[in-house]
Amino acid sequence: LSYTSTMAAALAQPTTYGCSPALLLSSKAAPPSAAAVAARSKNAPGESSVVTDVVVHPIVLLSVLDHHTRRQEGAGRVIGTLLGKRDGDRVEITNAFAVPHAERGDEVAIGKDFNRQMLALHLRANPRETVMGWYATALPDENDPNGESKCIADTSSLIHDFYAGECDDDPIHLVVDTSLQTDAIALRAYKSTPVCIKNEPLANMFNEIRLSVKSSESERICIDRMIGSNSAEGASTNEDETAALQVSMERLLEMLETCSEYVDKVVDGTISADDEVGRNISEVLNSVPRIRPEVFDKMFNDSLQDLLMVTYLSNITKTQLTIAEKLNETLGK
Repeated sequence: LSYTSTMAAALAQPTTYGCSPALLLSSKAAPPSAAAVAARSKNAPGESSVVTDVVVHPIVLLSVLDHHTRRQEGAGRVIGTLLGKRDGDRVEITNAFAVPHAERGDEVAIGKDFNRQMLALHLRANPRETVMGWYATALPDENDPNGESKCIADTSSLIHDFYAGECDDDPIHLVVDTSLQTDAIALRAYKSTPVCIKNEPLANMFNEIRLSVKSSESERICIDRMIGSNSAEGASTNEDETAALQVSMERLLEMLETCSEYVDKVVDGTISADDEVGRNISEVLNSVPRIRPEVFDKMFNDSLQDLLMVTYLSNITKTQLTIAEKLNETLGK
């Protein structure tokens, strides 16, 4: 839906990145709810509190792609909840989980109870995370001859209004384009602003905001490992890592023997002591935690048990999602 430049100037929308604002205005679509307008007006007095930058972690993208791969046959797109934290005008998305939904024409059904149960489980493991918004995959545009997808659909306003009631602030809408039209997975983040006439909300305007992908050290290692396992040299990766580890351990043992031999000669009076070398050896020894072997074994076993428990719970969650999808598919028929 096109609108005049005068109207755009009157709305005073923030700068967009990558595309023009998407204005959803339809007689079939419901106007923004009172809760949504209230959530978006919390940050109105101070421009500094408006979100202008969104950071997404790779695990969020992998979760969205996994949800898209397991979607029901014939489903146009999938949606889910975004979790993270906010620091001023910057939002960091660190986690996400899938939410079942169904779209039929202009109607949307969202698994509210499922969303709240999954959120309660996530908050047990990560109590510092809060709901930051929702994600969706791009919706295929049947009218586009080039097969491109729509980032914002008519039903996006309804889903956004639902998450406005779940978030403390204005929710962030993350769109993942899985059409691979450009041989890449495009990511876009949006903020919604209600379009009001005579203080009556009539539509939503989605403005794209700056987005970047950031990985922690552990995520970077996992991604590098995943990329290496899919490459042509993936078969020999394990052997190379084992050989490198063996060389490192042999080098460490050699340095320990050299250090021990130096200390023995100083104690015997064979060579004179060097204060600088002595201080360096003392700093190295003090940096090593003093843990008895039985205590170390217990700590290692406890950590291993925790890791196995997390893996077990993850498998149970995936099984529950699969069962829920099958039930929804059966009930839909």
